[in-house]
Amino acid sequence: MTTTRHSVSFLGLGEMGSALARTALGAGHPTIVWNRTAARAAALVDEGATAAAGPAEALDADIVVVCLFDQASVHEVLDPVAHLLAGRRLVNLTTTSPEGARELARWAAGHGADYLDGGIMATPEMIATPQSAILYSGSATLFQDHRTLLEIWGGAEYFGDDAGMASLYDLALLSAMYVMFAGFFHGAAMVGAAGVPAKEFAARTAAWLPALMPSIAEYASVIDSGDYGVPGQQSLLFSDISDIVDASRDQGISTEVVDVVQRLIHRQIDAGHGNDGFARVIESIKKGAAA
Repeated sequence: MTTTRHSVSFLGLGEMGSALARTALGAGHPTIVWNRTAARAAALVDEGATAAAGPAEALDADIVVVCLFDQASVHEVLDPVAHLLAGRRLVNLTTTSPEGARELARWAAGHGADYLDGGIMATPEMIATPQSAILYSGSATLFQDHRTLLEIWGGAEYFGDDAGMASLYDLALLSAMYVMFAGFFHGAAMVGAAGVPAKEFAARTAAWLPALMPSIAEYASVIDSGDYGVPGQQSLLFSDISDIVDASRDQGISTEVVDVVQRLIHRQIDAGHGNDGFARVIESIKKGAAA
């Protein structure tokens, strides 16, 4: 791993791309910036960055960071300059699917470029704070050679040479986040129908949820063991959430969020696993398509 302040260019200057570029610039890295809407580069140029006239000029750096809208936009920007990619080192921080990341890795390799994919577990405001983390997969050499740069944006963790793994972890973690928030919204709607402000419910939720966090590790151990009948687990029969569904309906709100959980539970009960632990609902998820 080197500590040299390599030059770095940024293709894409939305809020996230700008935050990444500004951090690199502040850390002393010669920084080149480009955006399809050129005006977005102005503030960074005022701070010392160099504006590239186009993507071709932006490739003239030790490492090229791509932070665009989606996989298609990466191709839209880089396909016209693909003939210039040989020997370049690309870090793609555009949100893509795992298969999208793998396709981009193959495409980059076909043009002679080294490719590292990243999943940003942070908002732009969190970049360069202890709360920021970026997950990487793809070229191990690129990751190690430029780890000092990568770590200025947040914790940097490498998930192997399969370019799609960082995206897979990113989206899996985001799925946990979205489902948790949807559960909060549902609860807020339940008590909100009785005139309780969401802020009051939020305070109670924020105080209660941390006490549940150890259960995640406990459930993980059960899932990895595959033994859902371990004594001491809350059974699926006991986990039936009909009362929650009924109370939601009585409050006049949608039951869509809790209906999903109820279906997962009952799929396993109906298959004869009612006395097994609640963690068994993962089998409903894993086998959902077949069921």
